[in-house]
Amino acid sequence: MNNDDSPVRVLIVDDQTPFREASRMVVELSDGFEVAGEAADGEQAIALVGELRPDLVLMDVQMPGIDGIETTRRISAMPEAPVVVVMSTHESGDYRGVAEAAGALTFVPKSQFDMDTLVDVWQAAMSGSA
Repeated sequence: MNNDDSPVRVLIVDDQTPFREASRMVVELSDGFEVAGEAADGEQAIALVGELRPDLVLMDVQMPGIDGIETTRRISAMPEAPVVVVMSTHESGDYRGVAEAAGALTFVPKSQFDMDTLVDVWQAAMSGSA
């Protein structure tokens, strides 16, 4: 897990380039965070988690191949698993329970994702409350 003096390393997982770019901007503009890498699908995300050892993964739900929920389940089962936040353009609260059951810290609608949300989610992860 992340040391207090080093930036929180974030892996962005989304099949849509515009959202990866928007997420990258949010992460780069947030003090104490840096982009460790980006993945366009679940298979790539699983490989990059093993390779890059990010602290936090921003995970899209709907992707080709392995979807975000199954990818979250597989990543959460890894040794020293990163914190996973599941995200979707769908506002449905139904994803929260499914995401948390798969091992995610929480679910955040993409429309609500900004620098404050990023910081709040990380603080919740570090304090043990989502």
